[in-house]
Amino acid sequence: MRGLYLVTDRTLCGQRSLEYVVSQALKGGVAYVQLREKEVSTLFFIEEARKIKKLTAQYEVPLIINDRLDVALAVEAEGIHIGQDDMPYEAARKLMGPRAIIGLSVETWDDVVRAQELDVNYLGVSPVFSTPTKIDTKGSWGLAGLARIKDYSHHPLVGIGGLNASNADDAVMAGADCIAVVSAICAAPDPLKATCELRDIIQAALKKRST
Repeated sequence: MRGLYLVTDRTLCGQRSLEYVVSQALKGGVAYVQLREKEVSTLFFIEEARKIKKLTAQYEVPLIINDRLDVALAVEAEGIHIGQDDMPYEAARKLMGPRAIIGLSVETWDDVVRAQELDVNYLGVSPVFSTPTKIDTKGSWGLAGLARIKDYSHHPLVGIGGLNASNADDAVMAGADCIAVVSAICAAPDPLKATCELRDIIQAALKKRST
């Protein structure tokens, strides 16, 4: 898990369709797309996921569904992201299979410790900074918290929450292997340009970190 990770938000796309914004992000080099929907019907979610999966498949980018295992299975998504109050990891792994990408949000240090025993594909460090798109959390980790998790955990880390072009480099240097963004792409006037900028910043920071 390395690179730029888009988490969708239809409302932030404004007058533009979600498919348009995702397509621009894919053109710009996003490495993962997570489809997140909180207030739509199951039928709408599945139909939307099928449309998005057609786009991600063209770029061989994994589609990850937020929370909803039923939707992930229905559209044969490559992965699922679960929180601490969602389906237990063991059950999700059993149903999704050994090849699926399964990410787990960690909001407290106890979450990080418990996750050490799990073969999740990544930890979603949530949130790195406070953000309006994630209001049901237990506080922010900050760069120091991100670095602490990196020193302890054997899992790849996906940082999310308040991340954008101004701080993506700092987050990578602190330990994030992936930078997940919502508004930095979905609300950007030019999603393609925003994606390209973020992609380049992340790639440069990963290279710098490895030297």
